Amino acid sequence: MNGGRILVFIIDGLGDRPIRDFGDRTPLETASTPRLDLWAQRGETGLVDPIAPGIRAGSDTSHLALLGYDPHEYYTGRGPFEAAGVGMDVRPGDVAFRCNFATVEEKDGRLVVVDRRADRIQKGTADLAAEFNGLAIDGVTVLVKESTAHRAALVLRGEGLGAAVTDADPHDDGRPVVTVTGESDADKKTAAVVNKVVQLSYEKFKDHPVNKDRVAHGKNPANVLLPRGAGLAPHIPSFPGRWGFKAAAVVEVGLIRGIARYCGLDVVMLPAAVNGGLDTDLAAIFAATQTALQTHDFVLMNVKGADVAGHDGDAAAKLAFLERLDDALEAFIAALPGGLHVAVLGDHSTPVAVGDHSGDPVPLILLGPGVRPDATTTFGERPCATGGAGRLRGLDLLPILLNLAGWAEKYGA
Repeated sequence: MNGGRILVFIIDGLGDRPIRDFGDRTPLETASTPRLDLWAQRGETGLVDPIAPGIRAGSDTSHLALLGYDPHEYYTGRGPFEAAGVGMDVRPGDVAFRCNFATVEEKDGRLVVVDRRADRIQKGTADLAAEFNGLAIDGVTVLVKESTAHRAALVLRGEGLGAAVTDADPHDDGRPVVTVTGESDADKKTAAVVNKVVQLSYEKFKDHPVNKDRVAHGKNPANVLLPRGAGLAPHIPSFPGRWGFKAAAVVEVGLIRGIARYCGLDVVMLPAAVNGGLDTDLAAIFAATQTALQTHDFVLMNVKGADVAGHDGDAAAKLAFLERLDDALEAFIAALPGGLHVAVLGDHSTPVAVGDHSGDPVPLILLGPGVRPDATTTFGERPCATGGAGRLRGLDLLPILLNLAGWAEKYGA
């Protein structure tokens, strides 16, 4: 069965909570977004709980759900997606981790985290990661590769490794690096290697030329590697194979690239100016999406900036990014092909007051032939709550789009 083209446009970390300085409105409700508002007027709106109401979705689990994969069935940990996203080969039996290049200082014999993101380091991480090339610890091969900004991936390859281990990352500044633990013999073996990787990273990084230069310029050194999100390689059915169409992903960060690769989407390579930050090259992202829509039936597009501002607790930056995004949409919308079905939403909420993901639902717009417009006139969390699409779960989105675009098979006679 052949249908029309579909674009899923994810504004990462879009959702938020009312902010007193904004008159108890969210950044999205406060921002001037005439193009998104026009889409809301022309489309059907609603709210989406990426996993379920109140569940704090990760970017990985939410994207799996939005692509139609139940994360309770397919999610094995964040690490394998991050590793795949930066082009690492994660084999059966490997244990993969997502990592941060972070800043620590020694206090009372312990490493205490000063800045989990090392000032969101942009340069030099490849040189730091190269310090682990070909390294073996206790008979386990250690592989490290840089990702976007402060992010990296770690893969452990060896016999008898387990993935049920805790994180070295304490997830907050001002706290000591955590000693990794596990229960089974296999998990204990992995934990012991990870603890040695963390200590060795500090020894290798603290006096590295990259960090000497950063300190000389008043920046926090990226002097430790903090692993978290251990997981084994997942087995995920091909997304194009399930639905019979060509699919692509235009995304900024390694984690989402990894999910796309595991699901069988063609990953579009983007220029260096597309950096996953607040100053990312939106025009390049939109141009790549336009090109992908010419050759693919389904395109997933993710822009990261709103999530970055949410994690930084910076309401003004989140508002400014949403306005810049809306400005950039003018040329993008004008060039979209006819007959396209579009879903615009967040993958999760990242409220600036929380500085992390929350379980709040995200606003949604559905556009395209056959969509029934409702009375919503602006794109925001509360305006969309009254829309015709109602309140959905992430797993509901793909069937709705497949139905609208003419790809859905009949259920029953």
